[in-house]
Amino acid sequence: MYYKTLVTCMSLYIFDTENELQNRKRAITEDPSSLALDDSIIVRLIEMLDIHNHLARTFRHASDRYKATGSIEFSITLVRQPNRGRQYDLPTANEIGGLIVGDLSATSVGKDIVVELKSSALQRISDLHPLLMSLQYPLLFPYGDTGYHERLPYCGPEASTVRREYMTMREFDAYQIQTRPSEGMTIIKGGKLFHQYIVDAYVATETERLRFISLNQKKLRADLYNNVCDAVEIGDADATQLGKKVILPSSFTASPRYMSEKYQDAMAICRWYGNPHLFITVTANPNWVELTDHLDAYGGDSANSRPDLECRIFKLKLDEMMADFKKGVYFPKPDAVISHIIVAVYTIEFQKRGLPHAHILLWLKGIRKDVIAAMIDEYISAEFPDKEVDREGFELVERHMIHGPCGRMRPKSPCMDKGECTKNFPKPLSEHTRIDKSGFVVYRRRSDDTSFVVKNDIQVDNRFVVPHNLGLLKKYQAHINVEWCCRTSAIKYLFQVYH
Repeated sequence: MYYKTLVTCMSLYIFDTENELQNRKRAITEDPSSLALDDSIIVRLIEMLDIHNHLARTFRHASDRYKATGSIEFSITLVRQPNRGRQYDLPTANEIGGLIVGDLSATSVGKDIVVELKSSALQRISDLHPLLMSLQYPLLFPYGDTGYHERLPYCGPEASTVRREYMTMREFDAYQIQTRPSEGMTIIKGGKLFHQYIVDAYVATETERLRFISLNQKKLRADLYNNVCDAVEIGDADATQLGKKVILPSSFTASPRYMSEKYQDAMAICRWYGNPHLFITVTANPNWVELTDHLDAYGGDSANSRPDLECRIFKLKLDEMMADFKKGVYFPKPDAVISHIIVAVYTIEFQKRGLPHAHILLWLKGIRKDVIAAMIDEYISAEFPDKEVDREGFELVERHMIHGPCGRMRPKSPCMDKGECTKNFPKPLSEHTRIDKSGFVVYRRRSDDTSFVVKNDIQVDNRFVVPHNLGLLKKYQAHINVEWCCRTSAIKYLFQVYH
């Protein structure tokens, strides 16, 4: 990093230390005066790190090296890897390291930390280094704690039940972000910095998995002769120009082979059992009682500050919901207690807002075409419940299952495009459930002057109610859209979710 450029990251400890406060603020924005930051807090954080963080102290000593040599093309780090040989132990004297950006050679992999010893010899260390996160996030690890390394053994009563001798990186990171009142909670209280840490930790885990796959292609036997044929067909006949192709196996989540395999499995089910009957979309609720109670008990953070908890609770509830489906709790066979569901397939995605949601396809057995409308009414509602009879259901529909309002009443709604709602709301009123000529279901939405709510100063009636199952809504208290599938073209559209 050249001094003429913006002084950031670890170079803040080396260059222009007389103006360190302004440099740190300038690292966030080119106009430090626009930030509402308390200078005294920044100064106290700098002093805290200088006193308690052994990495920061080493960086400070590096400034002497800079003043002596005038070298400015380096940033500073420290090597520490306990019990991995003397060359990785903490130094008794000062050592300087440079973080080399880009490939050191054609054989280098990942982000390498290079350490310059007193002898000026360079020692390259893997990006699995246990101090990597402490260097990246000094405010989350103010003491420069040692993190994950490949020889980290299991401990505790469950150690004897695990076949592996050492922890995986994913297990270590998952352990780090748990809430333990008896220990410090600096990491999980980090706000957006905590979010960035989670992303970096996940990227490190995925990088290690990809490295293993790349180095074990022959053992995984993931390559196919077809790849050679494909290369010839597109004109890549020169083997020297093809490079080394790394094939991700179907066991690697979200890889092309994984997605293709899941899609083909779902289509095979469709060919055998026919079209699915129910399409359910479940979205996480940031106001779930389990989540808010936990947050209130440990500092009152907002749900958005703990995406890890949101995802964990969502997955637990989704697993319970799938178990309920198998037991026939919500879609039972009319003449039996056993489950009416023969096949269930789902996928999990993340909305643009960040909340996880799942798309679920259910196949039912014993469906009679002459009673489909009555069965739809039994399983799916697109109306407000009677407020006097079922006040809880009415309030849940109001809270979770109202679209918009939109249309001419609110033309600037986010769902509006060229003057029309992209979700086709408001829906037409209908006294009975029926299937139209195009094969779409027209749900029962009766005209009722007493069934409405006021949202954004607009009266919202049954035309804006999203189809749902009242039993599911009462138990899981989230946005759960339940739709009936009945058209081949609609099935192909639904399966695009899996492809």
